[in-house]
Amino acid sequence: MSQILSPLQLLLRMSTMILLLLLSVGNAGSQPGMAPPRHRLSCVRCCGPSEQPVSIISQRSARMSPHLQYSLPKIQPTINITILKGEKGEMGERGSPGAVGKAGEPGQRGLSGRKGQKGQPGPQGHSCKQLFAAFSVGRRKALHSSHYFQHVTFDTEFVNLYQHFNMFTGKFFCYVPGVYYFSLNVHTWNFKETYVHLMRNEEAVAILYAQPSDRSIMQSQSLMLELQEEDEVWVRMFKRERENAIYSEESDVYIIFNGHLIKPTLE
Repeated sequence: MSQILSPLQLLLRMSTMILLLLLSVGNAGSQPGMAPPRHRLSCVRCCGPSEQPVSIISQRSARMSPHLQYSLPKIQPTINITILKGEKGEMGERGSPGAVGKAGEPGQRGLSGRKGQKGQPGPQGHSCKQLFAAFSVGRRKALHSSHYFQHVTFDTEFVNLYQHFNMFTGKFFCYVPGVYYFSLNVHTWNFKETYVHLMRNEEAVAILYAQPSDRSIMQSQSLMLELQEEDEVWVRMFKRERENAIYSEESDVYIIFNGHLIKPTLE
């Protein structure tokens, strides 16, 4: 048997059907493919006072990306050379010589060596071929007369023509007979006596003398002598009761002995 609805129930069912029909018509009238309503984006800090603005899209992609972006550190490998260094090998064969380089600049001049002693006079030549003779020598060292007679030698040579003056013995040897001129200059010593002989062979032919004084002075003596071949002329100091000395020093020459031929015997 069919159920008989009351008018109130029938009205409710009809209202429900009309409401469903209206809802279906509303859904059918809407346009397909419409995007759903957008949600409002939250505020994101984009930059500071000294920073550049960052794009919102880049921030959104960074948040939506499943992989985080990190800056990779730079790796610089270090190799320990001492580990790779092997044992020292054997020396190889000598190679060919290279090209000769340029000559270097000359070095500084070395120190001067000590002056050697003069040798003995050579053999005598013919007197007719030697018509000249001259010498000039000096002494840079002071000398005290320690003996009764003290031979004076010389250490500085100014002129020694044909080597007639022997620097080792301190004597002038006559190779050319004739008339000669000789001069002797010495420097006295304070408070000491100066007594010097100018000798020809073993004969004192002239004297140079100065008494002791509180002031040192230069004294000189000169003379001419006629010499024969093989005569010798030299200087000696003569000591008496007082101390006898002549003065000189390394930086200067105070004692000088000169001689030269004026006129040879054979012309």
